[in-house]
Amino acid sequence: MVQCDDKNCYVHGDLKVRGAKVEGKVVSDKGKKTVIVERNISRIMPKYNRIAKNVSRLAAHNPSCINAKLGDTVIVAETKKISKTKAWTVVEILGKKAE
Repeated sequence: MVQCDDKNCYVHGDLKVRGAKVEGKVVSDKGKKTVIVERNISRIMPKYNRIAKNVSRLAAHNPSCINAKLGDTVIVAETKKISKTKAWTVVEILGKKAE
């Protein structure tokens, strides 16, 4: 990892990680220090004995020491509210995009 001077970095800054940790895929990295992570959710609907599939998109903070890119599989963790839409931060990259 590269040393960063981001105050919202959970390793080098003073941002605390709490709550849930989820796995997802980065579908957009156009924002400055922000990535959009998409995760698939499957729920069983007992009334119909079927599985409902939904997609959830989370805006997550992307510290410069982690620097997740489009197509990467990442773990995001819940934090305090960083901005209007961001309450998650990228904690770890599980897999890079196959090129």
